[in-house]
Amino acid sequence: MKPLWIATLVLGMFGSALHAQEVRLHAAGSLKTAMNDIADAFENSTGANVLREFGPSGLLRERIEGGEAAEVFASANMRHPQTLAKAGLAGPVTMFARNRLCALAQGDVEIGTDTVLPVILSDDIRLGTSTPKADPSGDYAWEMFARAEEVETGAQDALEGKALQLTGGPDSATPPAGRNPYAWVMDEDQADVFLTYCTNAVLAQREVPELQIVQLPEALAVGADYGLTVLNDAPQDAQDLARFILAPEAQKILADYGFRPPQ
Repeated sequence: MKPLWIATLVLGMFGSALHAQEVRLHAAGSLKTAMNDIADAFENSTGANVLREFGPSGLLRERIEGGEAAEVFASANMRHPQTLAKAGLAGPVTMFARNRLCALAQGDVEIGTDTVLPVILSDDIRLGTSTPKADPSGDYAWEMFARAEEVETGAQDALEGKALQLTGGPDSATPPAGRNPYAWVMDEDQADVFLTYCTNAVLAQREVPELQIVQLPEALAVGADYGLTVLNDAPQDAQDLARFILAPEAQKILADYGFRPPQ
């Protein structure tokens, strides 16, 4: 018969192994910095190990639809997780954060909130965006172009025609390890103005301080709603992670990176 202390040790190790589950988190690239902090906090409080995949939400959704193992999906829009839910692959979708579109401009570009539209319409301004359909950031830029049409006739076609889809697509260039993709694109002088999430713009400016962050005027303002869902047959720890993302500690982390709370 084993001594009591050995049996207790074995039982404790077995119990820890049972609890220390792996949770597969797929999250939008714009969430990477904040969600890494959230995942670290969840690991510290639960002992679970969060396996993290970041990328354009549309491409992540396609990978999940193709059979890639995933348990929690945090998207930069509501549509991609809702698509999984409608296909019977995931549960209900909850909005967990909001974002806004901003203009990220080179330091020598003369631009302000009131002049965003004429500046990006100018023939000598290279306008960068992410890739529509693959990355919600690109979808939101196209939504902004549609709003621009209401301000100036012909603006939508002009902006769609000149937009350089530099990030977020399956064939987009990959920045060096550790570089913010938007800071890298601007640092490499691939665009004069880039339309991206305000939170992305803040991170890019931290890396390249001379970049300007310009808020869009009310007529062009586009908000982004971030959706969260848990895939079918996910373990209890995945449900716990989803609840943690909605809880005050994680919501404060998101707010610290410039995300707005859900409505």
